[in-house]
Amino acid sequence: MADTRSKPQRPKPPTSWKRLVARLPVHLYRAGLGPLFGRRMLLLIHTGRVSGQARRVVIEVVAYDAERRTWTVASGFGPKAQWYQNLRRTPQATIQFGRRYHAVTARFLTPEEGGRIMAAYAPKHPRAARVLCRYMGFETDGSAESFRAAGEQIPFVRLEERPGPGEHAGQP
Repeated sequence: MADTRSKPQRPKPPTSWKRLVARLPVHLYRAGLGPLFGRRMLLLIHTGRVSGQARRVVIEVVAYDAERRTWTVASGFGPKAQWYQNLRRTPQATIQFGRRYHAVTARFLTPEEGGRIMAAYAPKHPRAARVLCRYMGFETDGSAESFRAAGEQIPFVRLEERPGPGEHAGQP
């Protein structure tokens, strides 16, 4: 049976004044106001794949696991997003979550994992899930299966905290 899902029409990254507005959360983090975003957003500090310079972007946290010390994020602009391509090149990064910084390594999730994550995210944040899917060009009918199908086409990344000196993976 052929796959009847159409390829989504990914949005283009903002330019001009819209880019300035989109970058405002980065400046809020720099001003020490990152905790205002609670557990819904994080500041990702990653290495530019061409320049080698530190780059910053604020992205939504789709899932947070405090016990495993992982943060799952999605690339709303697809696999061509600059931060996503930069992590592909250099998966080691730093995040600011609230007031704390964490050294992390990016692990790129499979479409199946992405589908499960989106199906779990949608009931917790129904409005945000609908808006995200619509923005990215996915049609959903509100069912878990439609969100799962959309999630299989969204690039998800799990940011896993690297152990500090004297720590072992999975141990605080």
